[in-house]
Amino acid sequence: MKLATRFGLAASVAVVSLAAGLSAQAQQPPPQSPNMTFFVTSNGPGKGADLGGLEGADRHCQTLAQAAGAGNKTWRAYLSTTASGGQPAVDARDRIGKGPWVNAKGVQIAANLDELHGQNKLTKETNINEKGGLVNGFGDTPNTHDMMTGSTPDGRVADNATCNNWTSSSTGTTMVGHHDRKGTNPDPVANASWNSSHRSAGCSTEALAKTGSGGLFYCFAAN
Repeated sequence: MKLATRFGLAASVAVVSLAAGLSAQAQQPPPQSPNMTFFVTSNGPGKGADLGGLEGADRHCQTLAQAAGAGNKTWRAYLSTTASGGQPAVDARDRIGKGPWVNAKGVQIAANLDELHGQNKLTKETNINEKGGLVNGFGDTPNTHDMMTGSTPDGRVADNATCNNWTSSSTGTTMVGHHDRKGTNPDPVANASWNSSHRSAGCSTEALAKTGSGGLFYCFAAN
């Protein structure tokens, strides 16, 4: 083999190896958060407030947590439901364990249920998604600070505010909280509530967006 040919072959192999290395780098998973026990969903299932009921919402939490390296825990959506079809009402606070809870960056947002529903450390900077990213808030475009909860400030079910127990993407409404503790609610206490600020304009993707919701909700590790 001629010297020039050998050099050309070596150069080709080097280019292929470099390209493969860059491709492998690009396909690397996001930073893992095995100790995370709380997050805001980075996306919703895509059908407004129709989450497939509590089971579907929990499954969505589990799927997102799994992708972030925290799938070895039992994840629950912070959502309440009303009594229906012979089934009792469910309060969000009773679904999520006892704490403590930390976000994807290791920041503890609450030590227990009393602190979570009292003097917690939830702000726009700590209410991050499972990837460790900030979630758009009041003043951002689009504003997606309304987190669906269907709950009262103490974490119990709010009357007629669960979008047919998370199965409706048309009729109904849901109680939402401001993840950034900011907004336009004239009631200063409700305006700063992370879980119970006001009702949405409806249950569809479009209706939720009217009042600042991207169909997102909170997920907690129950164990």
